[in-house]
Amino acid sequence: MNVLLDTHIFLWWDSLPEKLPAKYRQICEDPDTQLYLSMASVWEMQIKIQLGKLRLNQSLAKIIPEQQAINRLHIIPIEFQHILALSDLPDAHKDPFDRMIIAQAKSNNLPVMTVDTIFPLYPIELISLN
Repeated sequence: MNVLLDTHIFLWWDSLPEKLPAKYRQICEDPDTQLYLSMASVWEMQIKIQLGKLRLNQSLAKIIPEQQAINRLHIIPIEFQHILALSDLPDAHKDPFDRMIIAQAKSNNLPVMTVDTIFPLYPIELISLN
């Protein structure tokens, strides 16, 4: 299974696994699951760190490579096709980082693991908690 993690899910997976719903934790721990993270999430976390809105136990420079090595995390770069895909999205979500995650999920045909209540308003596959 391939799964695109939204920013909150990634942060919980890395730093607060007890906050992850059990089903999500099980999927992330499955060795057959390929975990993906958008470069938009990395960018969002770095901005929030600099603004003092996010504190991490380690630097992103350490967390990302560690997750890549230990948990098979793949980073999805922001490509021209992803930027163009934004024009096809309804305006349900105003957060530009989440919109990019949604555009990448749609472009790359990846289901998204999220607890964001606005994501279901988009024509993308979500990992259901049911």
